[in-house]
Amino acid sequence: MAALMNGFGSLQCKAMVHVEKGHMQASGMAFFSPVNRCAQVHISSIPHFIGAKSVSASQLRMRHKVGSIRASAASCLQDETTKYFDFVVIGSGVAGLRYALEVSKYGSVAIITKAEPHESNTNYAQGGVSAVLCPSDSVESHMQDTIVAGAYLCDEETVRVVCTEGPERVKELIAMGASFDHGEDGRLHLAREGGHSHNRIVHSADMTGREIERALLQAVDNDDNISLFGHHFAIDLLTCQSNGEIYCYGVDSLDAETQKAIRFISKVTLLASGGVGHIYPSTTNPPVATGDGIAMSHRAQAVISNMEFVQFHPTALSDEGLPIKPATRRENAFLITEAVRGDGGILYNQSMERFMTSYDDRAELAPRDVVARSIDDQLKKRGEKYVLLDISHKPREKVLAHFPNIAAECLRHGLDITQQPIPVVPAAHYMCGGVRAGLQGETNVKGLYVAGEVACTGLHGANRLASNSLLEALVFARRAVQPSIDHMVDADVDPSFAKKWARPVLSVSLRDSILSDIIEKTKQTRMELQSIMWEYVGIVRSTNRLKHAEWKISDLESEWVEFLFMRGWKPTMVGVETCEMRNLFCCAKLVVKSALARHESRGLHFTEDFPYLEESKRKPTVIFPTHIQELTWSSKPLQKQLQCK
Repeated sequence: MAALMNGFGSLQCKAMVHVEKGHMQASGMAFFSPVNRCAQVHISSIPHFIGAKSVSASQLRMRHKVGSIRASAASCLQDETTKYFDFVVIGSGVAGLRYALEVSKYGSVAIITKAEPHESNTNYAQGGVSAVLCPSDSVESHMQDTIVAGAYLCDEETVRVVCTEGPERVKELIAMGASFDHGEDGRLHLAREGGHSHNRIVHSADMTGREIERALLQAVDNDDNISLFGHHFAIDLLTCQSNGEIYCYGVDSLDAETQKAIRFISKVTLLASGGVGHIYPSTTNPPVATGDGIAMSHRAQAVISNMEFVQFHPTALSDEGLPIKPATRRENAFLITEAVRGDGGILYNQSMERFMTSYDDRAELAPRDVVARSIDDQLKKRGEKYVLLDISHKPREKVLAHFPNIAAECLRHGLDITQQPIPVVPAAHYMCGGVRAGLQGETNVKGLYVAGEVACTGLHGANRLASNSLLEALVFARRAVQPSIDHMVDADVDPSFAKKWARPVLSVSLRDSILSDIIEKTKQTRMELQSIMWEYVGIVRSTNRLKHAEWKISDLESEWVEFLFMRGWKPTMVGVETCEMRNLFCCAKLVVKSALARHESRGLHFTEDFPYLEESKRKPTVIFPTHIQELTWSSKPLQKQLQCK
């Protein structure tokens, strides 16, 4: 069920549990004692969260000592397919790494990432981190820019928290070794991007995300309390229910290299798994962005919000317009950062007519949703496949210094950006919606926290302001730390509990020829889904097209599932390709359902049937858990939900 809710809403959490905890010195694994009581969560319109109590380091050390005499019990129960940690982090972008580095001071941490650790949305972020670091700038100005860009759907308290705490989070990155560009005066060079009224973007040329990822991964590598598990695909969260409350105790994963199902049992789980870009055929997101975290959370009965607000970045590199075409199709579109327009880049159609001044007074510095729709309109009116972004009127040295990565990529394909305009086209870029979270990253599922693109905190509203994504990830990763520690101390899991969830069934039991057929069918189905989403749920929408998308996606999923099951696939079977397909179907349906529920045009959601803003509709879209019998395979967890003790 999708509905518009008054205010951004909140999850009020009051923990009522106390346990003893020990730490396994030899293995670094946590011991979980068998006492458990349940807490209560409800959604209301109060715009803030009741925070968890704080626990001192000395209290933590005492509780570790009290439980340590029974630590050998967990050692006897663990095996190569079951691992025990205090904290499990799903995702290795800025949010997951920053969080892990903090909670590792209080317990053992596992970071699970589906590819190489550096392969995250963070690594592809070019622009930078927005923060108030200039004396002429102010928190109020940053807040206003964020709220205006978000079409006044942002949660004001969340915006204030992020804009206020942002500068300190940036300083922490610098202290950890992240290197950002400085001006001739020795101060941080602050760039300006679309929607910002001041220069406030901290950056490292046009490879900011890569530099942040480098610094954080180096720190993680030096932390003995953090274990990093690469090429582990998170399948489903492990949950149980008691007195109407849902509790999360870890996650099942598939080790793609050994083809083994690995179960991670934890007291606290942080989802920082990124976005859903690959529900569309062209996206700036890396191949790993298949909506895994949002889909897993939906299946675990977490509340989902604002999924209709998919941000299409206005300027991805158009291979069609390059002098030398790439030899193979890119897995993800190459991003041309917002900072190019912030530095004076001008948009032209292919007749070299500047067009943004006809759409918005802010011209090229208008927010992304405005620029993307304007480009889309130009392409449709003129029957062209790309527009041109020109920065060649700026000094060559400045262009190469600020955008070395973009210059190098374009030059590889025969285009010199200091002399020629760049062919660009919109591409799916960022999900403003996601798992509904409060001011400390908490969800309605106990023990489950979210940070980064997978979360919907209320910061972005109906459209994300440029360079606010890394900022949000840093702020919420840090804010989730204390409540996570408190929950870890007070939560309790019987180690034998891990055996009660059914294990995923590996697809290796099928014949190679059948597996090949299934993988090929899944690839075709994925492309068909992406085509449906682009044609019917793209930049400009209508009720009729959205309903067509709903029917087509339903038919496509049914056909795919029938194909699998007719060839011996079981409902609990897992494979990377099929698990990703389940998640893509789940997220695509959430986007369509949310879009159909919003009867107005706001921010990134523009519909021809309701082309105007309506004040009465200025509410977030909320999707509550659905009764299990109503769900399709992609929306059901592989395991039955257990009853907590």
